[in-house]
Amino acid sequence: MKRLLIIIYVSCSLCAIGQTIVHIDNPMTWTCSELKNYIGQTIEFDIPFYVCNNYQQTAYQISPRRIYSPTNQELPGSAEYKELVSLNNNGVVSLSGVDNYHRMGEKLKKLIVRVNSISSLSLVSCIYEGNTREELIAGPPSVDIVGEHTILVCGFNLEYFLAENLGTGYGPDSKSEHEKQKAKISEALGKIGADIFGFVEIEQGQTALKELAQMLTQKTGRIYSYIDDGGSANSSYTKSGYVYCTQTVEPVGRLLSNEVGVSNRKKMQTFMEKQTGEKFIFSINHFKAKSGSASGDNANQGDGQGSYNATRVAESKAIIKLAEEAKKLFEDDDVLVMGDLNAYAKEDPIIEFLNVGMVDLHRYFHADSSYSYVYHGQAGYLDHAIANRSLTTQITGIAAYHINSDEDDRYTYDKSNDLSMFRCSDHDPVLVGLRLGAEFETNLPPEEDSRTLYDKCDMDIIDGQVLIVNNDKGYFRIYNSFGELYKHGSVTDDYFVAAKDLPQGVYIINLYVDNKVKQYKILIP
Repeated sequence: MKRLLIIIYVSCSLCAIGQTIVHIDNPMTWTCSELKNYIGQTIEFDIPFYVCNNYQQTAYQISPRRIYSPTNQELPGSAEYKELVSLNNNGVVSLSGVDNYHRMGEKLKKLIVRVNSISSLSLVSCIYEGNTREELIAGPPSVDIVGEHTILVCGFNLEYFLAENLGTGYGPDSKSEHEKQKAKISEALGKIGADIFGFVEIEQGQTALKELAQMLTQKTGRIYSYIDDGGSANSSYTKSGYVYCTQTVEPVGRLLSNEVGVSNRKKMQTFMEKQTGEKFIFSINHFKAKSGSASGDNANQGDGQGSYNATRVAESKAIIKLAEEAKKLFEDDDVLVMGDLNAYAKEDPIIEFLNVGMVDLHRYFHADSSYSYVYHGQAGYLDHAIANRSLTTQITGIAAYHINSDEDDRYTYDKSNDLSMFRCSDHDPVLVGLRLGAEFETNLPPEEDSRTLYDKCDMDIIDGQVLIVNNDKGYFRIYNSFGELYKHGSVTDDYFVAAKDLPQGVYIINLYVDNKVKQYKILIP
């Protein structure tokens, strides 16, 4: 009888002695239906889970993978898109009993739960790790992936940064709210300290830009100025604009603007690095939003791209055309397009850029793990960095600084007195490192015979070894399931060992030939 009592005690113990360990074979395809055999039990998962949605303070949505917006990963309306929609709908479960605040993207390790149903778990214990505020306070992630940068560029949607037209229902409603908005944004900008900022959703006119330049000068001790576009503020309508450090760069020539689609939100300015005299063309943009009722070509087609997709495609084409004009006007071939394009990575407006040979830097450097925005628990990037080939060879890397997208919006300036940089906007700032005049040999493979090489290149897994075959002019990157770069380098022959004895887990492998990418997901059991 005593033995029976001990067994009952151990099975209910929070120490989880003798706990049932639940193995997840493939977190990328796991669904909550796999919990059906454990209802009523207390179990421990053998891999970490992610906080995918923290909008309810006592019950989070969790999954063994980050949940991504389907059109960020797959072509709209495709079979793969539909499969991902289904996996997203069935890949999260509610976790109750959460204490303290945790950001989306944090990992729950050694997760022990009580299974109430296939959609409901009660937390017993876990260890939170990764993507915490403490880690982000240390500073932005490195953009020096293939070399050291000399210029840091930041694209940042400031979510209605208004300086004068307060109380219109957009942005701050009062002077005190504006001061809190400034304080939060100032903390973020000071931490980033980029040489050039391309801002989106700032008030038209010059007052907001002037304030941003002053904030940066005060925070960093460096001198910042702004590009005056000649406009004046008369409403809460927003625009795109530039602030730059006068000690490191200077504008060249006049500001270019394009009014296709939404006005005053597509800008292009050439900058020169003072130290080297090297130039590049920087386009900052804010495309038409997905929301709203539309008709004709702009009507929602039900493929995940939302309304006004045709307008966004026209905006992409307009920027591509303007860039060609700017290259001739300023006699420089290097183009960087950034901003909130209101389209995820695989949507038509982005494909327009890729079809003319430009490079999606998020995907180029980070496979399919990048994100800058989270909507209803689904991550993805609306905030893009797209470069033409000549500039891509001078880019050291890219990073989204996750100070906003993973935060609960209760920390916004209008809902709290929190003056930290966290949730100063609803979009993450995106950082790009440049080393103008450099040509990183490993960044892009040679152009010759790229189509033939792309057709032939392939990958195989034998005894835990990653083998790249039929491709001796490419480049590879291997990422673990947490989006961390595991290994990268040039492919040196047509039967190349890229990695040996990979640890257990899921990996994403990119093979690059010219501007084309083959992507593989593998599971090492």
